[in-house]
Amino acid sequence: MPRPPQPAARRGTRFHAWVESRFEALPLPLLGPDELPGGADDEPEIADERDLAALKDAFERTPYAHRTPCQVEVPVQLTLAGRVIRGRIDAVYRQSGPGGDTYEIVDWKTGHGRDADPLQLAIYRLAWAERHGLPLSSVSAAFLYVRSGEVVRPTGLPDRPALERLLLGPADGGESR
Repeated sequence: MPRPPQPAARRGTRFHAWVESRFEALPLPLLGPDELPGGADDEPEIADERDLAALKDAFERTPYAHRTPCQVEVPVQLTLAGRVIRGRIDAVYRQSGPGGDTYEIVDWKTGHGRDADPLQLAIYRLAWAERHGLPLSSVSAAFLYVRSGEVVRPTGLPDRPALERLLLGPADGGESR
C-alpha cells in the first residue's frame, strides 16, 4: 500500500532535486519530492536540514560537481526474464572520444552505508545501452557515495543473459518450469 513520503525521504529527494537544479538547461524538467518513485523508502538516512546542507557541501567536493551530465533523473523500464523492472537513473555523463561517445551512469548514494547493490547499476547500464542502441561496452556505471566522496565502479557487471539467469534462478534439476 502506498505511503505518504516521510520528512527524511523528502529531504533525500530534495537532495536529488538540488543536484538536478544545478544543471537547469538539461532536457528533463525538475521533479518534486512527491513525483519520485519509492516515496517513503527513498534516502531515509538524511536526518534534518543541517544534514541536507552537509550533503550539498560534500557533493561540491566530488568530481561530479564540476561535470555536466547529459541527462538527470532518467526514468527507465526494462523487461528481463518476463519481468518489468522500473527505475530512475540519477545522472548520465557523456564522454566524446576518437572511438565515439561513451556514457557513464551515476547513482548518488546519500546514506551512511556502503551497501549499494551493483545489480542496480547493471540494470541501469543495460537499459541505457538498449534504449540508445549502444554496445554495452560503451556504457560504464558508478555509485557516488556523496558523504565520503567515494566513487565505486563495480567491475564485471552482468549483461542481459546473465541478468536474466539471475532472475530465473538455478535450474531445478531438469524439471520444467
